Amino acid sequence: MTAQTGATTEPASHTKSVHHEEASRDVTKLYQEGLIAGLVGAATVALWFLLVDTVQGRPLYTPTVLGSVLFSRGAGAPWANALPNLEMVLMFTWVHGLAFIVIGGIAAHLLALAERQPSLGFGILMLFVFFEFGFTAAAMLFAAPVLQALAWPAIVVANVLAAAAMSGYFWLRHPNLRVQP
Repeated sequence: MTAQTGATTEPASHTKSVHHEEASRDVTKLYQEGLIAGLVGAATVALWFLLVDTVQGRPLYTPTVLGSVLFSRGAGAPWANALPNLEMVLMFTWVHGLAFIVIGGIAAHLLALAERQPSLGFGILMLFVFFEFGFTAAAMLFAAPVLQALAWPAIVVANVLAAAAMSGYFWLRHPNLRVQP
C-alpha cells in the first residue's frame, strides 16, 4: 500500500527553472506579437498612402513630405513642391515603423493583462479610443499645414485601417479574449 502525499520527486530548483523558462517564453511571445502587430499596422498605413498618392498621380508624396518635415532643417513649407525623395521616404518609413512597433508592443502587453483580468478590457478599449482622438486632435492643432497638404481625412482613414488590421491580427492570436465592463 502506497500513500500519495502530493509531493513531487523533482528538485525545487528544477521546478523554478521550468517556471522561469515558461515566463521567458511568454515574454518573448508578447514581444513577437507586438513586433508583428506593429509591422502589420505600419505596412497598412504605408500601402494606403502609396495607393492614395499613386491615384493622385504623385507616388511617395506622403512619406516624402512627412520625412521632409521631420528631418529637414530648412525654412518654408517642404511639401509645397515635393518630388519623391527616396532618402526621406526611407528615413520616415523607418521612424514610422518603429513607432508602430512600440504601439504594437504596448497593445500586446495590455491584451495580456486583459486576458488575465477581463474587467480591464473595457478600460483598454477606452484608452485606445482616447489615444486615437488625442492623436487626431494633436495633429490638427500642431501640424495643420501638413495635414492640409496631405488631406487629413486620408490620415484618419489610414489610422482606422491600421487599427483594424492590428485588431484583426490580435483577434487571431487571442480568440478567447473577452471584454467586460
